[in-house]
Amino acid sequence: MGLTIRPSHPALLVVRQAIRHDREQLLRQWVDWVDRRIEDTPGLRAPTVERQFAILIDILIELAGPLRKQATELWFSACEEYGRTAAVRGLAAGEVVEEIQYLRELLIHLLSETVFDLPPRQSMAVVLRINRMLDRGIAHAVVGYTDALVETLLDRSGVPVAASEPGEMVVAARVEHLEEEVRRLQNQAA
Repeated sequence: MGLTIRPSHPALLVVRQAIRHDREQLLRQWVDWVDRRIEDTPGLRAPTVERQFAILIDILIELAGPLRKQATELWFSACEEYGRTAAVRGLAAGEVVEEIQYLRELLIHLLSETVFDLPPRQSMAVVLRINRMLDRGIAHAVVGYTDALVETLLDRSGVPVAASEPGEMVVAARVEHLEEEVRRLQNQAA
């Protein structure tokens, strides 16, 4: 993967800064919403899921930065992994979509004033870009989810992975790998 640094449009930089500034609040609201909806995740601890949510938000921040191309590739990979994790969490396909849709709602609330203050043409472009990335992320999450279900059917003759099996360890290792990729991208962009 070659390093392509492109200057960011000022409107993207404003959005990037707004998301970065409110990252913790955004993460907490998303996690709290998911926690209220889903009481228990068999075989997967809540901190692992929270780490995955943080990765998605961090990549969203980088999607408005100078390494957008690399961030886009990482976004697709992270969303596919998110879908795979959703299968381990026991979610239905619609719930995978709903969780990312809720991230969209949170971003709309977070960025509404920021986008409103931009010139109309720039604000429309930013809104469309964010929505396009979220839509494509949802598509990749559904692909990851479907792939995980098919693998389960083929590898386990349709028997779901038991909570005592290494589902947590596998997901945590994948999350750790994605965290390293995000850190590498952030360091290159700095």
